Amino acid sequence: MNETPKGLRLHIGFFGRTNAGKSSFLNLVTGQQTSIVSPVAGTTTDVVRKSMELLPIGPVTLLDTAGLDDESDLGKLRVERTEEALRSADVAVLVLDRGEIEEADRYLIRRASEQNTPLVAVVNKVDLSAPGVQRIAEIRALSSAVLQVSCARAAVDDADRERVVREFKKAIFDVCPESFLSQPALLSDLLPSGAGVPLAVLVVPIDLQAPKGRLILPQVQAIRDALDADAATTVVKEREYRSFLTRLFSPPELVVCDSQVALKAAADTPDAVPLTTFSILMSRMKGDVAEMARGAARLASLRSGDRVLVAEACAHHALEDDIGSVKIPRWLRQYVGEGVSIDHARGRDWPKNLSEYRLIIHCGACTLTRREMLWRLAEARERGVPMTNYGMAISVLQGVAERTLSPFPLALDAYRSALKDRL
Repeated sequence: MNETPKGLRLHIGFFGRTNAGKSSFLNLVTGQQTSIVSPVAGTTTDVVRKSMELLPIGPVTLLDTAGLDDESDLGKLRVERTEEALRSADVAVLVLDRGEIEEADRYLIRRASEQNTPLVAVVNKVDLSAPGVQRIAEIRALSSAVLQVSCARAAVDDADRERVVREFKKAIFDVCPESFLSQPALLSDLLPSGAGVPLAVLVVPIDLQAPKGRLILPQVQAIRDALDADAATTVVKEREYRSFLTRLFSPPELVVCDSQVALKAAADTPDAVPLTTFSILMSRMKGDVAEMARGAARLASLRSGDRVLVAEACAHHALEDDIGSVKIPRWLRQYVGEGVSIDHARGRDWPKNLSEYRLIIHCGACTLTRREMLWRLAEARERGVPMTNYGMAISVLQGVAERTLSPFPLALDAYRSALKDRL
């Protein structure tokens, strides 16, 4: 794996009315024909994603969207996709045609404000009509930064293009969320610092779901995070884990296991050694570990007839004994009863009827941005539906939740408190 995972990239969304110049400006920033440019309104029909390095920020994903005022036959669907892109964006770039602000633009500005998404306004086509001082002041009051550009001029003037790109990078860097300038740790802060090299043991089953010839993303991220913290890791399958521990001169400082083998890992790990799962680590990195721990407590009060949503960020064909579509439903029915109703959401599909569910069980979200995951948590909270994730749910179903939450005292307290309230 040589590329930064898309879930760790800063997502920058380009928005605006049809023919405001969104695609032209995106092509200007990337220096290539990323999106099709045409004088015909509605040329961009779906979200176009482009990954690149945008120094000094680092790896980013640029999202080009359909016009906010698209009134074509497919316009409503296109605008819905555009709104989904806004929820995914860590920074929103609103391209304004000659500085004119219409209702569609104001709607985007309101939505970005409601989501606390930084907004950079790009006033395009200033070669045709430059907005006055008063209009620029109005735009500046509604955004975090304002750029005045002519995509047509910059496309043929290298010096102007360099200026525009330099100013754009500066604006993005100034409003970039601190979390992307200082990426949160996955596990390194759980390892002691000081004398000696701390050791984290990663217990990794090799089954049908393990990608051929490589490890899954959270496992790779855990190894890299430990190395960045000058710690050591060792990777072992669950069948050899217990025997491997006997060969160590001293116990490891941390054990992280796949959620599916949490019961066995808990039985094999000395009580004094912190143990958690990759999925629980991801819940902290991408969302709110305490809130998801509270959500895990809902499992204890589920009853036959209750409806549960199992959500997975990846859109892939389910394999035999797939974790999300097969194993978790099977364990849920063993735990609650055959009468529990289970629905599935995959990829970027996110149900609008969340209030109909008693619980949402989400995957580790390694392909989602932290902003997307926090938005999903917030929407579930607003609908009164608790959310947990695969690792926590499986730990509850296997009876080891308190063990795997023990490295996170606040999350453990939240789980115990919610469990007491629901029982």
